[in-house]
Amino acid sequence: MPKNNFQKTVFGLLMSYIMAYGMEVYNMAIKMGFNLKPGGLSSMTNAVFSEALKEASFMGLIVFIFSSLYGNRCGAAFANKHCREGEDNPYFYRIMMQAGTVAVMCPSMSLVASILFSVIAGGEPVYNLPAIWVGTVIKNFPMAFFWNMFAAAPLTRAVFSILFKERKK
Repeated sequence: MPKNNFQKTVFGLLMSYIMAYGMEVYNMAIKMGFNLKPGGLSSMTNAVFSEALKEASFMGLIVFIFSSLYGNRCGAAFANKHCREGEDNPYFYRIMMQAGTVAVMCPSMSLVASILFSVIAGGEPVYNLPAIWVGTVIKNFPMAFFWNMFAAAPLTRAVFSILFKERKK
């Protein structure tokens, strides 16, 4: 895993953009009519992926900035509250860090998305922002949690390990 500031930055950028892209695919699919209600499964088109890529291009940078400023520290604080690094299972510690980070980053990014896509671009009145934000968090949190645990984090680690292979002497 990252051993210096450059590697930490690369790892952070990878994780931020992979998380942002996954969440944008999810939200774009919903926006385009995809749903999971029994008997109501709409077809998903490839347009979802290209539209999500456009939004993830700038949302990934926002994720990186917020996670660097406070998201990662809050995740570490959450993990340290529930387990001990170096004493408890490293896998459990890493999972607790991820859970803590998602618990902070999902509401933060849902607020950003609510402001950008509903109030500014969508024309919703600002006084509706609290309700829009809470609805966005409720919709996004389960996806953010499972996307992070089972897709974004493993993919980020895999790509990172390919980019920074340790050479054995």
